[in-house]
Amino acid sequence: METSSSVMDVAFWMTSAAILLLLVLSAFFSGSETALTAASRGKLRSQADKGSRGAEKALAITEDSERLIGSVLLGNNLVNILATSLATALFTRAFGESGVALATLVMTILVLVFAEVLPKTYAIINSEKAAAAVAPVISLVVTVFAPVVMAVRFLVRGVLRLFGVEIDPDSHVLAVREEIVGALQLGHSEGVVEKEDRDRILGALDLGERTVEEIMLHRSGIEMIDTSSPPEDILQQCLDSPHTRLPVFRDEPENIIGVVHAKDLLRAMYKMVSGASGNAQPLKRFRITDVANPPYFIPETTTLDDQMRQFLRMRTHFALVVDEYGSLQGLITLEDILEEIVGEITDEFDPDAELPVTRTEDGQFIIDGAMTIRDLNRTTDWGLPDDEANTIAGLVIHEAQMIPVIGQVFSFHGFRFEVMARDGNRITGLKIRPL
Repeated sequence: METSSSVMDVAFWMTSAAILLLLVLSAFFSGSETALTAASRGKLRSQADKGSRGAEKALAITEDSERLIGSVLLGNNLVNILATSLATALFTRAFGESGVALATLVMTILVLVFAEVLPKTYAIINSEKAAAAVAPVISLVVTVFAPVVMAVRFLVRGVLRLFGVEIDPDSHVLAVREEIVGALQLGHSEGVVEKEDRDRILGALDLGERTVEEIMLHRSGIEMIDTSSPPEDILQQCLDSPHTRLPVFRDEPENIIGVVHAKDLLRAMYKMVSGASGNAQPLKRFRITDVANPPYFIPETTTLDDQMRQFLRMRTHFALVVDEYGSLQGLITLEDILEEIVGEITDEFDPDAELPVTRTEDGQFIIDGAMTIRDLNRTTDWGLPDDEANTIAGLVIHEAQMIPVIGQVFSFHGFRFEVMARDGNRITGLKIRPL
């Protein structure tokens, strides 16, 4: 009898110790999963560059997140099921049939508190530190469970394919940009990131997604030089213009034959009059085409990122935009692209102009119709869609399906739009307020 009691005591304590060990392993797997998925890859890369082998190992195993999660979940479920089975056997031997319910209650509390909530809370608070610490062991677990995880992966993908769900193996490539955008928006909403900083970074990220058509100066606003104009008028036009480069046309504005730089023009004219002591009579023979540079044409579908690279490569800052038929649509400069990142750039030669957005005392906004929707959203933190139109006037015309007259009012996308001014078929002024 004493021997039997002794054996029971030894079995009880061995089983209890095994359950405790399995709970520790369960906590390790749960915390590792949270740490490795929540850790910032940027911070891990920084630690790896400083010589942290754990961070380097964490970066390696998080490359294939599906394989990592599969291995960790497999290990976690194995130890949880085994711990629950041992606890059920232990409590059944001690309390009979009621031991099953008691084992379920006790193991649920133990697993929830000590194997799930506690390790995951610590892992979230110290994600990079915990990820670097557990990475070597988890790397070994991933290697050991690789065949089983591979079989499970094929099974899962096969089941998903039956329901029409396809898994893109390169989908994680796009996640980096979305993660940055989401972090910036969240940081701004919480007051951690300034609006100007958010706009600059988002502007740089969006260069590859936007085309020159969206920000170009429309042809209706381009200042040009007519080759048939008298030299005196051309010189006066260049002196009066706030622009350094002006397109040159012959016969009709569509026929652009060159682009003249103000410095080239002044050098040529100064040379013709033989310096400061010369006379202006030789200017009568001046031809603007002699100093104009060849025009640089680009399609309107070129992305801003590609165009900026072309500007830098060709060492020029000025391009004329044409459509698929070769018709002139507008012009774009390197400064226009840079303004999409840093905001409006002005100098001492820019004409004084009214602000494109003016807020009235009653909370309404007076908007220039030619202002782009993107610029208005950045200025006011609104969310007007820019899929169907680039400018505010274009959005109103698209939604109204007509060219409105002065005084007409429309309500869409949660805002009230009132047409304040119109020039021909162009809407030049709008009053907008959120509904």
